[in-house]
Amino acid sequence: MAGRLVRITETIECGEGRPLVWIAGPCVIESPDLTWEIAEFLARLAEATGVPLVFKASFDKANRSSARSFRGPGLEVGLKVLAQVKRRTGLPVLTDIHEPHQAAPVAEVCDVIQIPAFLARQTDLLFAAGRTGRTVNVKKGQFMAPWEMRNVISKLQEAGNSRVLLTERGTTFGYGNLVADMRSIPWMQDLGQPVIFDATHSVQLPGAAGDRSGGDRRFVPCLARAAVAAGCDGVFLEVHPRPDEALSDGPNMLPLHQLPELVRCCLRIREALG
Repeated sequence: MAGRLVRITETIECGEGRPLVWIAGPCVIESPDLTWEIAEFLARLAEATGVPLVFKASFDKANRSSARSFRGPGLEVGLKVLAQVKRRTGLPVLTDIHEPHQAAPVAEVCDVIQIPAFLARQTDLLFAAGRTGRTVNVKKGQFMAPWEMRNVISKLQEAGNSRVLLTERGTTFGYGNLVADMRSIPWMQDLGQPVIFDATHSVQLPGAAGDRSGGDRRFVPCLARAAVAAGCDGVFLEVHPRPDEALSDGPNMLPLHQLPELVRCCLRIREALG
């Protein structure tokens, strides 16, 4: 595991010996005003705690349970909102892509390009993301073993990109449930890349609400604390001021007001690890 280190921006590095990186924001861009409200809260939190924080929000949720589910504003509008967030808060930004043609325009705005878990093995998508030169965060597929991410890393390296983060987000366990195996963190770190833990999608219950995903946000803090204790290099959290009213993934999002205490608790755990 020696030497795993990725430079996300000029001022943020993720990996061994570096501060715990936080990736946080709403599941999807619901409106510009709500997105800015969340981003400004996160910017103040980052300043108050000194943590390196990357703002995340999706412009499109292409993998919804129902065709009637809210997907987001789309690429063009979404990137304008993210660019404004970046200018107004100074936070680096992350969003996910679903098709290769989205990689280049997203790279013009975003510091990190994210590959969704269900697309983790899509070669053309990985090549397109890798060729941008941006940091690429790949969610481990719910259907994949941790060591299988070796091939994902190889594809990105073949595209000329070694700025790779891997994210654990739970593994399919039976029908409509996920289990988070903390052994996944050191296993993927053994592949030589920093590992992020996604504490909110790990409590998701896919399709549990019939035409939408369910979840149990009570366990988000528990899993985040456990992942930090297991030695993860960063924490991913979807947050919302009113998650019960959220248009996507509300059941597994953390209420925004609960985030500061969770951050401080995880920092104490990290400090205890030395």
